[in-house]
Amino acid sequence: MTERRLSVLDELVELLALERIEENLFRGQSQDLGWGAVFGGQVLGQALSAAVQTVPSERHAHSLHAYFLRSGDVDKPIVYDVDRIRDGGSFTTRRVVAIQGGKAIFNLAASFQIDEPGFEHQDAMPEAPPPESLPTEQERARPFADKLPKPMRDRAIAERPFEMRPVGPEDDPFRTEKRPPHRMVWLKTVGRLPDDPALHRYLLAYASDHSLITTALLPHGITWITPGMQVASLDHVMWFHQPFRVDEWLLYVLDSPAAHGARGLARGRIFTQDGRLVASVTQEGLIRRR
Repeated sequence: MTERRLSVLDELVELLALERIEENLFRGQSQDLGWGAVFGGQVLGQALSAAVQTVPSERHAHSLHAYFLRSGDVDKPIVYDVDRIRDGGSFTTRRVVAIQGGKAIFNLAASFQIDEPGFEHQDAMPEAPPPESLPTEQERARPFADKLPKPMRDRAIAERPFEMRPVGPEDDPFRTEKRPPHRMVWLKTVGRLPDDPALHRYLLAYASDHSLITTALLPHGITWITPGMQVASLDHVMWFHQPFRVDEWLLYVLDSPAAHGARGLARGRIFTQDGRLVASVTQEGLIRRR
């Protein structure tokens, strides 16, 4: 494990930790990943982090519902205003508004619950080759990296806080054959993390925005870099079913059941390596030809 890989992970953990500037106000810095706007997963992770910091530690996030309202400016910090909507006997609810330049760019509602026993069932985990047998995203990107604009090229081959190993066909953004709207990705952080369940949840929220809405492009023979395409997240819903560690391999199983009206719907299920379903994700996104 190189020092650079670990420092990238440390930077992400610090980015999501936030600065508390008032009882219910938090400030987070922005990160430029080469796309010209704040990565949606960053705002998701920071907003959930802000909510977590106003909730008793024995209550864990079990769901979040969020809307992306405006693009975030990577050169400016973001302020998170937490509304303590309800503190009940079993559940706690928080609403978070992310503000930049005096305008709301994102809002999130999150619900937290005490640990309780109950009925259990789950989907079976699909078969997938072990993550160690697959190349990383950076290794897959090297053959076409020279074709990308420099900021994107640097990002494509740079060290990242998450190690991601896609299953199946290579995701070359310059290939335009039509494919079924399904993909799977193994992911985990590049280093070990503290035993803090809240940290693992908001880091997974950060990672869950990766490769999600672009799954809806696969049946149409286009990619996020196709000239004239506008691709952006509109909303994001996530449920945490049971405990997990994001520094251990997780299989992200993605599909897109529908697209219509310049919008695409994508879904994700996240499994541990031993087959436990630990989280589910749904997102609608803008997929529009300008």
